[in-house]
Amino acid sequence: MKLVDYELFQVPPRWLFLKLETADGSIGWGEPIVEGRAKTVRTAVDEIMDSYLLGTDPHRIEDHWQAMYRGSFYRGGPVLMSAIAGIDQALWDLKGRTFGAPVYELLGGKSRDRIRVYQWIGGDRVEEIGAEAEQLCDVGYTALKMDAANQMRHLEPPAAVAEVVSRVEHVRETVGQHVDIVVDFRGRISKSLAKRIAPKLEPFGVTFIEEPVLPENLEHLPTLASQTTVPLATGERLYSRWDFKPLFERGGIDVVQPDVSHAGGISEMVRIANMAEAHDVAVAPNCPLGPIALAASLQVSATVPNLLFQDHGFDIYPAPKSAADDYLDDASVFEFTDGYLDLLDGPGLGIEIDEDAVRERSQQNLHWHNQVWRQADGSITEW
Repeated sequence: MKLVDYELFQVPPRWLFLKLETADGSIGWGEPIVEGRAKTVRTAVDEIMDSYLLGTDPHRIEDHWQAMYRGSFYRGGPVLMSAIAGIDQALWDLKGRTFGAPVYELLGGKSRDRIRVYQWIGGDRVEEIGAEAEQLCDVGYTALKMDAANQMRHLEPPAAVAEVVSRVEHVRETVGQHVDIVVDFRGRISKSLAKRIAPKLEPFGVTFIEEPVLPENLEHLPTLASQTTVPLATGERLYSRWDFKPLFERGGIDVVQPDVSHAGGISEMVRIANMAEAHDVAVAPNCPLGPIALAASLQVSATVPNLLFQDHGFDIYPAPKSAADDYLDDASVFEFTDGYLDLLDGPGLGIEIDEDAVRERSQQNLHWHNQVWRQADGSITEW
């Protein structure tokens, strides 16, 4: 079996799909993407495929991972690791299809029978997040995630801190005491402001604070952890086990959030989860992406023992048709019941892509980029 061809499809809303094909017609799908940098990642995938992977045996996944990573003198970072991630997903999908088994069986088998998921509810307006939180709880969610704030200066007056606290308080009052609430700081809040806000969230039983500081400033996490009882989480902007290594060594972290389309794919995400387990740290995989990325992440979530819950980026509960339905032959594989998803038991990643729909929708001219935010004085702030 040799890899003989590949195709890349940039599709709405901001996704990039990869199809691998072997000489005997076997295929595998992956999702290599950095949101807002699809063209850049696409070029990185082209370079890896054309210079190395075409003509090789796709079943040597570990060997290929090492070659893609270590074969480059300059390593790591979001672009290269996301390109590797999507290729790795597609290789696992192809191998699972070859053996007629879901990827989680090839990883050692399942460690749970279903996967708890959580949904983002925004965070801009108190009235809106309260209503959405109530709606999601009504359809069965037992965990929610909300943004803490928008543009924030390095330090803010008491009113700004009180506004953040009031948002969390409102959601807690709306959903009651039996629902997990994750508060996402998104690195928008400085370490100086985080140490003022985090202790004020303790009365509301927040499950964890996500990205309390920027990934560039993770050395401050142990100090922040000593100043609050609220658990801390980070990791969606870390791209390999080597990025996570100093995080575990320093301590102060309670939950890590690797993204299967950014942190080196299925192979690397399993290794990161295993490192976390050895440091008594839970895993809540980040996945604000498309159906291929979610399927790949769920394969890992099915097998790692230290899973807390799984993020997802499109609607899976009974609702108007979601963006993911446009690309799947059968979207019911993401069956949602009482806050859980069933395991994907089909071969490979467990989903079937509607290739005709992918080809048709890839003809659109897409230019998705995140906003550039500025403060009142015109200076740049975190998005």
